[in-house]
This record gives sequence, structure tokens and C-alpha cells, in this order.
Amino acid sequence: MQIQADLHIHTTASDGDLSPHEIVLLAKTQGLSAMAVTDHDTTSGLSEAMTDAEKLGITLIPGIEISAVYDPGTLHILGYFSDIPLGLEKALSDVQHARAKRAPKIIEKLNELGVRITLDDVMQIAGDAQLGRPHIAKALINNGSVKNFEEAFSRYLAKGKPAYIDKKKMTWDEALVLIKAYGGVSVLAHPFTLCLNANELRSFVETLAAHGLSGIEVYYPEHTKAQKKLYASISRSLNLLTTGGTDFHGSNRNASMPGDSGVDMETVDQIFRLINKNRKQLKQI
Repeated sequence: MQIQADLHIHTTASDGDLSPHEIVLLAKTQGLSAMAVTDHDTTSGLSEAMTDAEKLGITLIPGIEISAVYDPGTLHILGYFSDIPLGLEKALSDVQHARAKRAPKIIEKLNELGVRITLDDVMQIAGDAQLGRPHIAKALINNGSVKNFEEAFSRYLAKGKPAYIDKKKMTWDEALVLIKAYGGVSVLAHPFTLCLNANELRSFVETLAAHGLSGIEVYYPEHTKAQKKLYASISRSLNLLTTGGTDFHGSNRNASMPGDSGVDMETVDQIFRLINKNRKQLKQI
């Protein structure tokens, strides 16, 4: 399969290193024909990205990545839309507020652990973006507390680590309903983070599909060959979309560049056809 589209990319609107303008330019340089901007719990970077993508002849799928409640692993659901989903940003305000309240609590825990870091340190890095753990990780790297992102998360910030603070999240069914309500298509992101064995994952995805899930992110930098084979098998058996992307945040994260993982344009066309089908159904309700 020729990779022509990267369907999982972040910008400075959430916790990426590059602005929407810069990320579209990079995608063009990487030879991509299509891309999806999928910032965490926000659509604020989509307008700029769509404008620049149109100028450069890149098909841009407006997207989002929603964090949902799940234990013991981590559950993220990608949403893809035909245009900017007006009103969705307001609907996510509670989640965004929870993100803002979470950062000071993490910093307080780090201080209790003897790590010298302040909220100002993190805010200088985040700028106008939503405060997130990657911004805290960068602050830790800058002050010499850790060497890289991997160490920041494995020592302090990952789920179950000493400075981890959970935040208010939607339930997975709330996330699926929200995406569908705005005419979108929902895809399970990086399934390995659910920490489920093969049978448990298959059963859980069946439940998600029964509640409106449309696809699985199969092609992802951290997926092994065995995982890709398993996820593709589950996708086929449930007649779900098979998607992929890099989860690109910046060159210092997972050593991937836009287009290192992804899909062909046929998959992009499938997504748009399904979006149009969902929108027609909404109009009939």
C-alpha cells in the first residue's frame, strides 16, 4: 500500500510542536496528498489548517481526538468530519477546563517529589495551546530533570506514575454519540494502549461497533506486525474502516514524520463516503 494520507496529526492547538500552518507545509514537503488534523479535545486549529491545505492542494480531513474513560489502559477516539463541526468546540468546554485544572495538580505532585518546575515554566512552552502533559515534559527536559519525552513519561507523567493526575473525561459512548451528532466518523486510536489481550480487544471493539464505532487505527508507528495483523483482522470481521497515521506531535516524539504511517487515498474516499452517509441520516432525523 502506498501511503498517501496521514490521518493522525497534532498541532500547537493542543500539544503539537508545529502550528497548523507549519504542519500543513511539512505534510506537503513529505509528499502527502491528504492529512487529518486531530488535536486533543479541540477543533481550534482546523480553520488555519484547512485554509493552508486548500492553497497547497492537500485534502484535509477536519478531525479531533477525544480522551475517554477507560481502565486500566488509555482510550482515545478519533473523529473525522467533512468540515469544521460548528458547536463542537463549545460542547468540549468541560473537558478543556479539566485539562487546564490538571496541569497545576501535576506540577504540585512533581514539586512534592523534589522536581523544581513551575506553572510559568509550562505556560511559556504551551503559549495559547491547551496545557497538557507534553508541555510539562518539555519543561522537565528544559530544566534538566529528564533527558527526553520517554523518560519524562516513564518516570513521572504516564498513567500509574508518581506525578500522574487523571482528568475528567467523557465515557466512550458519550464520545461516540458526540462525534456522530456532528456527522462525523469515529475511529479507535492506537488500540494497544487499551492494554487488552486479543480476545478482550475483539470483544470490546464489538461493543464499540455496536454503539457506532466506524473504524480502527491499524497502521501506527508503535504497532508491531502482529498487532497490525490482529487489528486488521478485527476490522475486517466487523466491517470497519482500517485507518492509520503517525500521531505526529513533533520530531522529538516517537521518531516519526508525517507519512511514515498512514493509508492510501482509497481509504480517505471511504471515510468521506461514510461521513456523507452519516450526515444524510442526521438530516432525516
